[in-house]
Amino acid sequence: MPSTIRTTTLPSGEAVQVFGQGTWKMGEDIRRRADEVNALKLGLDLGITLIDTAEMYASGGAEEVVAEAIAGRRDETFLVSKVLPSNAARAGVQRACENSLKRLRTDRIDLYLLHWPGSVPLAETVAAFEALKAAGKIRHWGVSNFDTDEMEELVGLPDGGNVQTNQVLYNLVRRGLEFDLAPWSRQRGIPLMAYSPVEQGSLARNTRLDAIAARHDATPAQIALAWVMHQEGVIAIPKASSQQHVRQNFAALEIELTPQDIADLDRAFLPPTRKRGLEMI
Repeated sequence: MPSTIRTTTLPSGEAVQVFGQGTWKMGEDIRRRADEVNALKLGLDLGITLIDTAEMYASGGAEEVVAEAIAGRRDETFLVSKVLPSNAARAGVQRACENSLKRLRTDRIDLYLLHWPGSVPLAETVAAFEALKAAGKIRHWGVSNFDTDEMEELVGLPDGGNVQTNQVLYNLVRRGLEFDLAPWSRQRGIPLMAYSPVEQGSLARNTRLDAIAARHDATPAQIALAWVMHQEGVIAIPKASSQQHVRQNFAALEIELTPQDIADLDRAFLPPTRKRGLEMI
């Protein structure tokens, strides 16, 4: 078991873990709630302090699962949540944040993201985020599903340079952002947060990973996770709804991919050679 989880640094200077716990699709079935809560609790026990959620997930149900899991442990948790674009106007952001805080049973969110670009002017959303920071409701803010041109627009706005992260779909079969968004982000010190790092489980069954997994006495899913965390300035946030799955994901932290592994993965999952539109699921 790794003694500490490697970190990357936000533009604010705060260190955050490169491995967190996702909660997409949690809170949708009351019969699974205890398992979901216990999975998140185990993650905290193992030292995984970053938990990602959103008001959209199960219409707030995932935030309620998180609240139960972090009860009595809020101060050891780095909490990420998101506001829907439909709530991205100034009053809407404030209202959505207050509702998320109530569901999460906390007085602040560590990192609050705009879930994807919408019709509300970005400048208005940024102003709303800055007001929430000034009020102590959030500590940092960022975005999700923003492509390079959208990030350029954002950082050109008043206070837009305060963006701390961009959460995006990124894994071995979704490498398009490596052409421009990833280098743009690295140059500016803005970490990417990779959702669906195992492609909703499909990479766990991808035979192109079998040989490398065998070298490390690991599973294909663990290799896929290790690859995401190998990328500079990238945070992986896999979801695990059972304690067994949490332990399996956690073991990926022990894998040190070799240059040969990386070369083999690049042959099996080709990096992009041209600009592609940012993918979302």
